[in-house]
Amino acid sequence: MTTITNKKIVILGPAHPLRGGLAAFNERLAHELMLQGNEVSIETFSFQYPSFMFPGKTQFAEGAAPAGLRIRRSVHSMNPLNWLRIGAQLRKQAPDIIIVAFWLPLMGPSLGTVVKQAKKSGKTKVIGLIHNLIPHEKRPGDVPFTHYFVRQCDAFITLSQEVLDDLRRITQKPAIFSPHPVYDNFGDAVPRQEAIKALHLDAGKKYLLFFGFIRGYKGLDLLLEAMADARLRARNDVKLIIAGEFYEDRSKYDNLIAQHRLSDQLVLATDFIPNEQVKYYFSAADAIVQPYRTATQSGISQMAYHFEKPMVVTNVGGLPEIVPDGKAGYVVAPEPAAIADGILRLLDQGPASFSSFISEQKQRYSWRSFTLALGNLQDTQ
Repeated sequence: MTTITNKKIVILGPAHPLRGGLAAFNERLAHELMLQGNEVSIETFSFQYPSFMFPGKTQFAEGAAPAGLRIRRSVHSMNPLNWLRIGAQLRKQAPDIIIVAFWLPLMGPSLGTVVKQAKKSGKTKVIGLIHNLIPHEKRPGDVPFTHYFVRQCDAFITLSQEVLDDLRRITQKPAIFSPHPVYDNFGDAVPRQEAIKALHLDAGKKYLLFFGFIRGYKGLDLLLEAMADARLRARNDVKLIIAGEFYEDRSKYDNLIAQHRLSDQLVLATDFIPNEQVKYYFSAADAIVQPYRTATQSGISQMAYHFEKPMVVTNVGGLPEIVPDGKAGYVVAPEPAAIADGILRLLDQGPASFSSFISEQKQRYSWRSFTLALGNLQDTQ
């Protein structure tokens, strides 16, 4: 493993004041690279998504920027003249490495053009940090936009084997898979009693947690159907916390809740969860449920590892790689009955029975390990 040190590094992608998992990832990565003696800055978006691409209430986080980071709002995702200008600025800066986050084909033209211009210094290596290569929701232009971006990068790091396999179908450039590190930037776990009190919950109940933006591919409807399973209904000590903002029309979920009369089984916290509140939701939960229809990897799994919580996940994408069945929880089919089975097995076995493995596995997903993997790419041709 090679340590990256004494390098001038630019991270290109979402960061404060933009909110969400991608911003949190880039900010945490910047901190880790700085700890290793690098000069790090982040170039983020002055304009990220057009309104039709963003169904949430706001793209922006509240509160101050993360301490100690240099973040510049510079890239306009829809303005080609801006791409050339920012690329020229980076060419003059001549960083040793640009790490550019990619998660959506629509961003391929802007990010690809910026790094194409930046590389003209002859001193800069571009590493594509690929969260997703094939989008969850398909749109015209996905294929050419993605291919254009890939052509501009020198090497790649992916967060799941599935994404690496997708990448190998379109390029043979140097690429490695390194698992998504734990999200440890939301604070440490707090005692359950403290979390229950902070969220005004009933200490006599057991809590399942569905966390994150609510989008169709994440399968919340499957989980609601599972909560209507007669076996879970009989467990009147179990409630599901839904914590996250709707990124699509919520009416189908409200209809399911009404149809199955689930209100008494649910705790709805369907606004954006500020970073400082995240620890309470995970600390109050007995288990995390990810009923996804499709997935590559998920930062939610790594948040669960950080807070040392067992999981029930579906057998899609890279989730089974991260959550070994029977060790960190259970892997089930993306069907309501199977999800209910997994939840019941976990509750019957007892969440504490998974603690030892989760605690050990948590160490595998350190940011140090991830940056060492990045280091292996810095000298590839």
